Amino acid sequence: MAKSNKNNKPGIFKRIAGWCGGLKAEFQKIIWPDKEKIYRETVTVVTATICLGVVIALFDMVLQYGMKLLIG
Repeated sequence: MAKSNKNNKPGIFKRIAGWCGGLKAEFQKIIWPDKEKIYRETVTVVTATICLGVVIALFDMVLQYGMKLLIG
């Protein structure tokens, strides 16, 4: 007499193998950027971060100045 799987689900090893196969297929779809694009995007992110930091610092200084005027 042969064993029957509950609900005809494949075994754990077959499910893991299927998942790994799907993962490999998804990784093959990835379009990896070239070095120039990575460099440009890094420079953009660093520049935007610095600009935002300056804006926040200026806003903080203005608020501190305003609070000092109000408090005394």
